[in-house]
Amino acid sequence: MTITAAFDIQHDRRGDIDAILARLGSAGHPHVQALLMPQALLHDLTDAVHALCAVHGNHPSMIDYAMARGIQLETLPWLIRSSNAFAHERAFLANLTSAAGPLPSTPGQAQADAALTQLRHTLEMLANSDRRGCATGAVSALILDWQAIRQLLDHAANRFGIEAPPELLPDPIRREVDGDDPALGIARARGFGATQLLNQHRGLWELLEARASARRG
Repeated sequence: MTITAAFDIQHDRRGDIDAILARLGSAGHPHVQALLMPQALLHDLTDAVHALCAVHGNHPSMIDYAMARGIQLETLPWLIRSSNAFAHERAFLANLTSAAGPLPSTPGQAQADAALTQLRHTLEMLANSDRRGCATGAVSALILDWQAIRQLLDHAANRFGIEAPPELLPDPIRREVDGDDPALGIARARGFGATQLLNQHRGLWELLEARASARRG
């Protein structure tokens, strides 16, 4: 089982992140919807929590990489707020992973671990992109998609008996603060970054769906 870097050349060149989210967001993936059901198996929830922690639970996060790279200095205050807020999400992920207990036994664990490492590396590459707008689009898509992911994490917290803290992430940047000059290609880069972030998340859910199927035999 692997996660492929599904580079969607049909990304929205206007950088309409809401439209991209509607097409590719985690909320629409069948496995996410199944995990939110009251009868979702604890093994499947545990696997999802561990995978999300492997991808987004490390420091520095992709937001920190984008902040340090500083390709768009005008977005730095927003990135700092996003980084600080996401630190709370990482702490929640760590507590939730501990409460969930060990990974469920699943065929192909080594391949899954390698796929998650590659996914995290791909997100770091997006955050470190030299294209103005790419990192902004990726981080904005992460913040928007995190609403669905946080719903899943809150559901898992309830099932595992811990309290979920409030979510503090700021609003995403939907238009570039420098005026979104199309001649600079910022909108196109923003749409590219958002599309790639969401494609990686969809690859994650496909991997977890395949692992859940493998556990059922």
